[in-house]
Amino acid sequence: MVQDFYHQQVKNALVNDGWTITDDPFYISYKGTRAYADLAAEKPMAAQKGERKIVVEIKVFGTPSPMTELERAIGQYGIYRTFLRRLSPERELFLAIAEDIWQDFFSKPAVQDIIADHQIAILVFNPDIEEVIQWIS
Repeated sequence: MVQDFYHQQVKNALVNDGWTITDDPFYISYKGTRAYADLAAEKPMAAQKGERKIVVEIKVFGTPSPMTELERAIGQYGIYRTFLRRLSPERELFLAIAEDIWQDFFSKPAVQDIIADHQIAILVFNPDIEEVIQWIS
């Protein structure tokens, strides 16, 4: 399985944010179909006396057509969300994107509308300092 360009940076950012990586990659097998999300992680939540569990799909958006990449990412995200709702409904699904892509592309009003309509949760990270910048649900 080929890892995304920012795979290790996202993994390190999550660990730096207090998460424990539980799966790398996270295998999803549903009714004879397999999919592979990039990471799964857990974090103790003292107030809830339990753990928060996430699955993260990392996207680079490094081609000349970020809209085409967004179309693909939405499709992949939708498939993973469908499977996770049936197999692990306690897990939250996030699309991880670099801070510069968030600022340059995802901040556009049209893209914000797409993200809202598709109910995509975003994890914004800084790959240089390996830090989670923002969680957007």
